[in-house]
Amino acid sequence: MSRAKYEAGVKDYAESYWQPDYTPKETDVLAVFKVIPQPGVPREEAAAAVAAESSTGTWTTVWTDLLTDIEYYRGRAYAIEDVPGNDEAFYAFVAYPMDLFEEGSVVNVFTSLVGNVFGFKAVRSLRLEDVRFPMWFVMSCYGPPHGIQVERDKMDKYGRPMLGCTIKPKLGLSAKNYGRAVYEVLRGGLDFTKDDENVNSQPFMRWRDRFLFVEEGRRKAEAETGERKGHYLNVTAPTVEEMFKRAEFAKEIGAPIIMSDYLTLGWAAHNSLSKWCRDNGVLLHVHRAMHAVIDRNPNHGINFRVLAKLLRLLGGDHLHSGTVVGKLEGDREATLGWIDLMRERFVKEDRSRGIFFDQDWGPMPGVFPVASGGIHVWHMPALVDIFGDDSVLQFGGGTLGHPWGNAAGAAANRVALEACVQARNEGRDLLKEGKDILTAAAKHSPELKIAMETWKEIKFEFDTVDKLDTQHR
Repeated sequence: MSRAKYEAGVKDYAESYWQPDYTPKETDVLAVFKVIPQPGVPREEAAAAVAAESSTGTWTTVWTDLLTDIEYYRGRAYAIEDVPGNDEAFYAFVAYPMDLFEEGSVVNVFTSLVGNVFGFKAVRSLRLEDVRFPMWFVMSCYGPPHGIQVERDKMDKYGRPMLGCTIKPKLGLSAKNYGRAVYEVLRGGLDFTKDDENVNSQPFMRWRDRFLFVEEGRRKAEAETGERKGHYLNVTAPTVEEMFKRAEFAKEIGAPIIMSDYLTLGWAAHNSLSKWCRDNGVLLHVHRAMHAVIDRNPNHGINFRVLAKLLRLLGGDHLHSGTVVGKLEGDREATLGWIDLMRERFVKEDRSRGIFFDQDWGPMPGVFPVASGGIHVWHMPALVDIFGDDSVLQFGGGTLGHPWGNAAGAAANRVALEACVQARNEGRDLLKEGKDILTAAAKHSPELKIAMETWKEIKFEFDTVDKLDTQHR
């Protein structure tokens, strides 16, 4: 066989996965990739190669294709679109038949969708922008252990966002001093405190000691304030067995909520932890440490909207979503899309927010989005406007950096939040009147007044790296 004839055969084989006449079925898993092909590779060929490599194909025809109904099982690239603002890239839409995936296994789905295909030589870069999970798959997953409404009932908190604080410095405190910081913040008016994502069980503060001192502080704050309080005890560990040992101890001492770093912990381990939380009545806070390694490059990786959907399927009651206004990356419209995908029962396709497919979650409960990263009292009007009531506003330095200490910082946050919620309920425009709302509240709260003076010049005005593809050059 000549080289030209051989290459023509391979090309014909790849193009059998390009089926523009195919109409996706309700049972199909749908995915959209942003593809930048190698020079000289036609769009249709690149799209077909992605569909093939992420489903049943390899680099050539194999005789064992004749032993199965390959036409039924193959993934199909069924549409191609231009990417606004990017002349090199295109969107490839691929449909995968339901039989390709194990029921309830997010691990299995993503082993296919983002497996070998991301190292494929025919493409220069590849990004998974969105996935439509059909109802059969949604209903086969565990989903959030409790969800928004059940958590509100457990915590007895309604009608406003919940307030949290990440204890700082994130590393180095002794267990007793850590517990003291938790107590001060909770008695000052916050609902939750949090282990930072990299607090596990280091020599300066072993996990068991931290759990005990934190629980002592949490209970003391509850007794003094008459409010339900929580602290996210991070049970992320080197092994699954150790993870469950920490979770069981947290339950034993009465902790209402624990925490997982779901990406670094691993999806299968997190899925098991989520199921354990449902079975044992423990809330689950989820941190997204490592996400930007995967999602920040606008041309390669996995968009965070997919990671957010993935977490809702794996299960979690909270998920960090960015803040738009804080120190971390986050496009406003994209973040609003992520928030809806975490919370709502049905989310319609909306390209202006980066949502490519309708997503029906059926009866699966929603997840609280957590705004965290470089926020302080001046951000409160925007945070309430962006996130609404079903959210957790998670401060760190914006609480603990108060000149009068942790409790005063917490009090300033609580007064600012309640002033913004009241103003919103009265029909006032938080974005236009935010300064006036906070200034009026500060007349009756010296803690808020000092907080406003302390952080009045602190802004994080950097260009967003991962922007929505909304305008062509």
